[in-house]
Amino acid sequence: MAAAQRFCVAEERSGHCAAMDGHRLYVWGGYVTIEENEVYLPHDEIWVYDTEEGLWRMHLTDGDLPPSMSGSCGACLNGKLYIFGGYDDKGYSSQLYYVDLRFGTGELTWKQVKRFKGRPPTARDKLSCWVYKNQLIYFGGYGSRRHNELADCFDVHDASWEGQMFWGWNNDLHVFDAAKQAWIQPVVQNTPPQARAAHSCALLGNKGYVFGGRVLQTRMNDLHFLDLDTWTWSGGIQMTGEKPPGRSWHSLTPVGDDQLFLFGGLSAECVPLRLLCFSGDGWIYSVKTNVWTEFKHLPQDQPRLWHTAAPGKDNEVMVFGGSKDDLLSIDTGHCNDLLIFQTQPYPLLRLCLDHIGKNYFLFKSQLPCLPSKLLHQANQRITFWRAARFRQSRRESHYEINNNKT
Repeated sequence: MAAAQRFCVAEERSGHCAAMDGHRLYVWGGYVTIEENEVYLPHDEIWVYDTEEGLWRMHLTDGDLPPSMSGSCGACLNGKLYIFGGYDDKGYSSQLYYVDLRFGTGELTWKQVKRFKGRPPTARDKLSCWVYKNQLIYFGGYGSRRHNELADCFDVHDASWEGQMFWGWNNDLHVFDAAKQAWIQPVVQNTPPQARAAHSCALLGNKGYVFGGRVLQTRMNDLHFLDLDTWTWSGGIQMTGEKPPGRSWHSLTPVGDDQLFLFGGLSAECVPLRLLCFSGDGWIYSVKTNVWTEFKHLPQDQPRLWHTAAPGKDNEVMVFGGSKDDLLSIDTGHCNDLLIFQTQPYPLLRLCLDHIGKNYFLFKSQLPCLPSKLLHQANQRITFWRAARFRQSRRESHYEINNNKT
């Protein structure tokens, strides 16, 4: 029982938000499907994954709790986890919340940003965010607007003329300055990307990249970047060679200083992309060469969409949760496993520590001889691999039980 409590795992979910702060991944919100009903995850829970030890922990929160939602956008800035937007049974949200993660042994307390300057974005979900120079920079999304809030950058999907309410996609750019507690809508140069939602974004240097997403019935495969110092859009980046197919509900993650890792999503044919081809559907984009390269080393049985992804140590990419099914029709395959992709060779120290962690009983008599810092690192990898083996055994037992039932 003690091992089960120590090696607990965050619940299955899709449409959640996740963000890295230091060596910890913070997960909040999302939903699962129970007996054909969408059930939102508890709004007073934050799950934390320690990338050094491989352990999950759940923290209860209080304060100005956000409503339980899916499609919110989460980002960490200055030790705080910010949540903006999202959707629940009452509709779309335009509220901004944050929780201070540097709580020590105290409680995690949510606060709603109520006093601010400027005009906040309209209500929306499935948007994206870059964190740059003490700013949260939001782009796109799907949501609702009143008639007097419509603009050229809003593609209408549905309308209620009686209530003068419209729903659709946008390509707005809104900036929240955390120091000034102010919303800003900068004037951009050049043509912005087409309105979209369920797209992905990533930051490399001072450039915020956007890939794909959906508008109306189109799922795109275009790549753009925004210079975050000059607010200048690149226009669609033209490139030669093979390109990833169009998609939504995917992820884009920075790898090193000049590469982006694209993973998963839903295709234009409404099929989880990992099921479309034998070799899998992960891609690496090189900024230096302006070329997409298919990533060949992907497991064949783990498609994902509406998941989250974050950069890990040694240029790993961590993918958590999401669904392995078409959410628009099946919506039962929500996941809670953490997929870790190695995009580049590991350094020698990492390889040695992992070997110790996997083979603890061979080295346990020699471990006390290590210098204190190195011993601490070795103990972390030992814990990491113990947790990994425990979760693997739980999954195998779960699959065996399900197979016996059928």
